[in-house]
Amino acid sequence: MGFSQALSGLNAAASSLDVLGNNIANSQTVGYKGSSAQFADVFAGSTGLGTKVAAVLQDFETGNLEGTGRELDLAISGQGFFRYEQAGEVVYSRNGQLTMTADGYLENATGARIMGYGLSDLGTVQTGGQPEVLRVDSGAMPASATTGVATTFNLDAREEAGGDLKQVTALTDMTDATSEVALDYHFSNNFSVYDSLGNARNVTVYYEKTADNAWTGRVVMDGHYNAANDFDVTFDTNGQLDAIDGNPADDVTNMPTIDIANAATTPLGTGPAALAFDLDITGSTQFGNTSTTSALSQDGYTSGTLVGIDIEGDGTVVRNYSNEQSRPAGQIALSYFRNPEGLTPEGDNAWAATEASGQELLGEPGTGVLGSVQSQAIETSNVDLAKQLVDMIVTQRAYQANSQTIKTQDEVLQASINLSR
Repeated sequence: MGFSQALSGLNAAASSLDVLGNNIANSQTVGYKGSSAQFADVFAGSTGLGTKVAAVLQDFETGNLEGTGRELDLAISGQGFFRYEQAGEVVYSRNGQLTMTADGYLENATGARIMGYGLSDLGTVQTGGQPEVLRVDSGAMPASATTGVATTFNLDAREEAGGDLKQVTALTDMTDATSEVALDYHFSNNFSVYDSLGNARNVTVYYEKTADNAWTGRVVMDGHYNAANDFDVTFDTNGQLDAIDGNPADDVTNMPTIDIANAATTPLGTGPAALAFDLDITGSTQFGNTSTTSALSQDGYTSGTLVGIDIEGDGTVVRNYSNEQSRPAGQIALSYFRNPEGLTPEGDNAWAATEASGQELLGEPGTGVLGSVQSQAIETSNVDLAKQLVDMIVTQRAYQANSQTIKTQDEVLQASINLSR
């Protein structure tokens, strides 16, 4: 009798309902990948013995990306998996919902910590090395003295040497009020620099036209003037920067260097180290327009505390400091598998590599076949809830049909028993 065939059909339908139920239960699980039961017929010779579940196949189609506005919510736009360390084992996941622990680790809700490329001794991301658990150092950033200032300006060619001068006073010895000197100028350009302790220092350069196409720059820092820092600038007949202190201006090594000693008679005092910075005025001009500064930058900064992190599209974790500086803390790495369907589910939204999945290919997000990292977003489950409900109805009918087969076989068997009486 065909009880075994019908029983195998019931078991297969029950297994399919288990898979469908699991999909439906995880329809709102971030990064979840749906599965489907695959069946195979069973034969002995030419006699069919029913069906069996041959495999449960995972569907790794990408789910929809939804914005969350939370910086530590991450999604992968494209292929790849986040690499985590969980209980000493390496697992992979598409779920990038992270939090930062008190000691700076980035981990998900189950305690798995995300992995990537760490920093070299120089503080740069060391890509291509052995992946490690990423940690965001919360230490303060030390101050950095200014070593270079870049500014671009136009000096009014209509100014006359010795005419229509402005005047300012400064001290050559900050401890002696009688050391005051008067400085004549046509245009001034001011900016801030930082000493080795992170103190902001106000610097003003006063430009006086001394002859046709010739100007002298005098540097005053915090009211202190040292004639040794004076420099001469000349322009050609087309208004382009020609020479600095008689040296060609197209060679940046000829830009003036401003030296400020750390003596008691200077604004630095005796605390910070001596301050010296290059003043790059490449691109400055002398046209018949109002004198003005068009660009200004400097590379020093005061100390700063960590105020937050950003995660960029290439996976770089960036530390932001209160002094408006940023530094990398590492780079999230992504893993790619030639056969992701061969990964084995480990629970907690994670998979483990197997021989069937092949070896992982590890790399930077946005390179090769790897997708980019999207911050402030999550990847929703790829379960199509409507399809799951329809499949559940079909599977339910199959279960009922197989049970009806058993009932019919029972009636046939009962009829045969009755005939034998």
